[in-house]
Amino acid sequence: MTPEDLVEIELIKQLKYKYARCLDLKLWDELGETLTEDAVCDYSNGKYHHEGREAIVAWIKKGMGAETFLSSHKMHHPEIAITSATTATGTWALDDRVIMTDMGLDVRGCCFYTDQYVKEANGWKIQHTGYKRVYEEIEPRSDKITLTASYWATNGQSSLPA
Repeated sequence: MTPEDLVEIELIKQLKYKYARCLDLKLWDELGETLTEDAVCDYSNGKYHHEGREAIVAWIKKGMGAETFLSSHKMHHPEIAITSATTATGTWALDDRVIMTDMGLDVRGCCFYTDQYVKEANGWKIQHTGYKRVYEEIEPRSDKITLTASYWATNGQSSLPA
């Protein structure tokens, strides 16, 4: 592995972190910027298969777009291989949590993403992404839990006194 490879790996890490940030903050245009135009996704071991940047972003936006859908995607433990000057592969661990305030549900789980990347003129992009769940669980939210902050409902400010 060369020092140049390490720079490229860091750029791919930043790309994947941007992907996760854009999911959680509902930044759909920026999310699209992380994908190639002909990107393919195979989420949940292929159960949710979509082709093309626009189709992928539209599907994610439909499922996660409500301000009552609060999510946290933590990508970690990347294993990235540069396979040529313009291609790479990656495996990522993901821990995710979703709070559906309108439905009173919590969802937790983890999975491993497998990605293929292509280096375009404007940088690295995700050409294929997908994951297979290690586990996923859902439970009703306790009425004893109070949500004290939301990026949208409270502009990210806590209602707790200092």
